[in-house]
Amino acid sequence: MNRKYRKTIIAGNWKMNKTASETAEFADAIRPLLPRSRSCEAVICVPALNLAAAQKALKGTRIHVGAETLHEAASGAYTGEMAAGMLADLGVKYVIIGHSERRQYYNETDFSVNRKIRAALDAGLIPIVCVGESLEQRELGVERELLAYQVMTAISGLSAAEMKKVVIAYEPIWAIGTGKTATAEQAQEICGHIRACIRRKYDARTARAVSILYGGSMNTGNAAELLSMPDIDGGLIGGASLKPVDFSKLIACPTQVENG
Repeated sequence: MNRKYRKTIIAGNWKMNKTASETAEFADAIRPLLPRSRSCEAVICVPALNLAAAQKALKGTRIHVGAETLHEAASGAYTGEMAAGMLADLGVKYVIIGHSERRQYYNETDFSVNRKIRAALDAGLIPIVCVGESLEQRELGVERELLAYQVMTAISGLSAAEMKKVVIAYEPIWAIGTGKTATAEQAQEICGHIRACIRRKYDARTARAVSILYGGSMNTGNAAELLSMPDIDGGLIGGASLKPVDFSKLIACPTQVENG
């Protein structure tokens, strides 16, 4: 975590959880728990049906609302999909792109991720781009090569100025929802590798401006150790983001790490 050069971001990913009314209840519960310190940017990415409710319920708080996916086209005959412009019109600021579950269940590829990043940036959204390896790929020892390919394909065609607007989330697939978590040292190794890939493609100034999050089961028990690493700039939080007390503690964690 290096706030001198880049933002620290704590982003929740609700996946397919909570109704619109439950979103309002969550907002009411977390509002008095939010820390006064603004040492990080707080985001909650909610299901599409909850976006309007979340915007209304979280208005006046420090929490930004994000979407969980988008379609690469600006409009068209894509039943059930959402365009980047639609999200921007709602006041959405962030959007998750290429989450492992989208890749697994909905056939998203590194190339479609690249096109979605382009659509998000063109609409003024901040993409949170997910990359990561499976347990089998890690056991084969190819995770560094795989992640370099994923990152380079995802950001193909972006200028250095555009790259600085992109957030990368490293999500080891083997640590999502399994109870397993990469050690802080393992997570730092990969996040540092991702930053090195960006530096080779652009330059050191661009690489150090990009926020890289850890997305493998970060929680209140391990967040401080993970955030103490120099190349981990926050977290993409799953289950803990559904709990107002836990999520508020995670938002406060960067301040605690900074203060030792």
